[in-house]
Amino acid sequence: MNISVPISAGQPAGLSIMRDEKGLNSFYDPACAAAIWDRDIPAEVTSWLAALDPVVLRNARVVVQAQTVPKTVADLCDIAQVPKGPQRAWLIDDIGMLAQRFAGLMSAPYLRLRLQAITTNACRKFHLDAITGRLVCTYHGMGMQYGTCENGAEPIHIHTTPTGAPILLRGSLWPSEPASGLLHRSPPIEGTGETRLVLVLDPVFDLEGAE
Repeated sequence: MNISVPISAGQPAGLSIMRDEKGLNSFYDPACAAAIWDRDIPAEVTSWLAALDPVVLRNARVVVQAQTVPKTVADLCDIAQVPKGPQRAWLIDDIGMLAQRFAGLMSAPYLRLRLQAITTNACRKFHLDAITGRLVCTYHGMGMQYGTCENGAEPIHIHTTPTGAPILLRGSLWPSEPASGLLHRSPPIEGTGETRLVLVLDPVFDLEGAE
């Protein structure tokens, strides 16, 4: 069922929240600045990720076609010596599903995929990416933070995407007027001992110049 529900009070205007992946189509709505699929990941996967040695979670950045994402992620897991098992299989399948869904939404022939283990204050300032759109899913640790910024000031109300919930974000290259003011950042975690496992997908329309 496709429903829109608040994760917490005072959500920014232009944010669409749903419990069904089909609701991600709301990203096409001119009034939508971002969309969150508020879902739960299996408890056994959550426990597995929490117990996984952060050293194993090496950072990866590749440009691939959506249909090759499962094999690419499996190869990355093999290189990083991530133990095989049902939890690893679930993670690979889930990343593949999100890649297919996002590529379809963006009509993108290729995707830039980043799978990162983050322990620092990466992108701690609220910002808008210079892209058309982006999908971010935090599989372990604190999710992405977002809020409405006015006149260059930081948001008064800062919200955090639930762990495991993919968020679709419009960038500055998305043809929309007026600007929503919805900005985002990675949560500042440096010095806390926390490790975040984050998937980032960007559309790539031309391989020339793609990193």
